[in-house]
Amino acid sequence: MKSTIIKRSIVLKGHKTSVSLETEFWEGLREIACAQKIKLTELAQQVDERRQGNNLSSAIRVFVFNHLRAQIARAQTSQQILPERPMEQRRLSA
Repeated sequence: MKSTIIKRSIVLKGHKTSVSLETEFWEGLREIACAQKIKLTELAQQVDERRQGNNLSSAIRVFVFNHLRAQIARAQTSQQILPERPMEQRRLSA
């Protein structure tokens, strides 16, 4: 599967900046913003304010990734789903 990088201009603190992200990360960022009932630019602003040294595109990718990891962890905790064991461990314990 080949991902397309899309470059978009957004305004942060009154300054126009370009952000290049893969389609999946734009979609993830949009879904998070929608779930939080805020504009995508507002969410990007929050990410921008919290980033530590890396460029904005990288910071957004890490933010979307960590958001997904947190959702998975919450789902596993609420459903008490244990992570799958590697195939070798399953065979040994069976």
